[in-house]
Amino acid sequence: MAFRRLRGARRAPIGVAGFLLVGGIAIATVACGGSVGPAVVDVAAAQAAEDSSRVYPGTTRPVRQVSLRSQAEGRLLGLNADVGDRVQQGQVVGNLDSVLLQTAVGEAQAELAARQFEVTQAQAELADIRTSIEESRVRFQQASNDAQRLQTLAGQGAVSTQEAEQAQTTLVAAEQALQSSQEQVRTRQQAVAAAQQRVEAQRSILRETQQRLSFANLTASLSGVVLERVAEPGDLVLPGEAVLTLGDLSRVLVVIEVADSNLSEFSLGQSVELAIDAFPDETFTGQVSRISPVADSTSRLLPIEITVANPGGRIGSGLLARVTSVGSQSSAVIVPESALETAEASDSQIFVVSETNGSPAVEARTVQVGDRADGQVTILSGLTPGEQYVVRSSQPLESGQTVELSLTSEG
Repeated sequence: MAFRRLRGARRAPIGVAGFLLVGGIAIATVACGGSVGPAVVDVAAAQAAEDSSRVYPGTTRPVRQVSLRSQAEGRLLGLNADVGDRVQQGQVVGNLDSVLLQTAVGEAQAELAARQFEVTQAQAELADIRTSIEESRVRFQQASNDAQRLQTLAGQGAVSTQEAEQAQTTLVAAEQALQSSQEQVRTRQQAVAAAQQRVEAQRSILRETQQRLSFANLTASLSGVVLERVAEPGDLVLPGEAVLTLGDLSRVLVVIEVADSNLSEFSLGQSVELAIDAFPDETFTGQVSRISPVADSTSRLLPIEITVANPGGRIGSGLLARVTSVGSQSSAVIVPESALETAEASDSQIFVVSETNGSPAVEARTVQVGDRADGQVTILSGLTPGEQYVVRSSQPLESGQTVELSLTSEG
């Protein structure tokens, strides 16, 4: 686009980045009458911002990693999984010597049988006492009838008073026998309940020993790959000791460390590109899944985790990866801060130069402003590289206004 310049003006060369301006702006005036002419503006072409992306080294690791630990004590008889082998969740990968565990189960079963016999014996004794109660109740009823009858006959003189008193004594003895039998029933009922509780306690012990016996088989707790083999057949394994290390490589994590001043380059859910040295001709895409709020106490860097899909488990653990940050947007441009000062109403507007009826004119445009440094500002959006904009103006501008280009303006 050719713009009309001041008459007789010759274009001056533009300095570094196109922003070298001569001191002061030439103001065109009309000699006759001294009236002010169109606004004279310095114009420059928008320069693309430098690529601020960075490369961060990291290491791959499984999305999940667990240690397969023994839950029982015993000698490791066999281990049929080695580093790099794939295992499925629930698969038996080793076994312990179970002789001692089987002996413990047998002892618990024998003790349970003894406790159950105690319950049976206590219940039989309770049944005998209940039979005795019925006999005591019958004797008591008979003694009560005899005492009442002899008391009546003694009142009539048919029997002696001594016989009536003896019948009363027999009644008291029968009542005491009945009460004693009833008390024995309550005692035996408590004995039966206690024996039953001992049976339940022994059943719990038996279940526990049977479960420990099941721990003799070592089973994989997840589907994945064996990363490390800690124990070997013949080793004595104690409860809680690791035997294998397993990792889920259906996805991998790449962990990088970033300075707090560069955290703005990453956000949760952001897609990033990365390269893995083991696959030199491929580029992978991952997502930022975690940004740690805690920096390393020595390096003062914050860990960032990036999740990468791994179909077929091609990517292994411990590989060197290089993550490229997005940095500044590719469409960002750098302009002097004075370009924003031409719009008095807003510091987020800039005047773009276009041609109207063969003459240069300005158009106000809203832009997204980024970082400011050393008298320059980054325009993130609203202005593209190569577009011409007003750097300075001899007077306030309005959108659609016709202007004159200064001698230092770019064509």
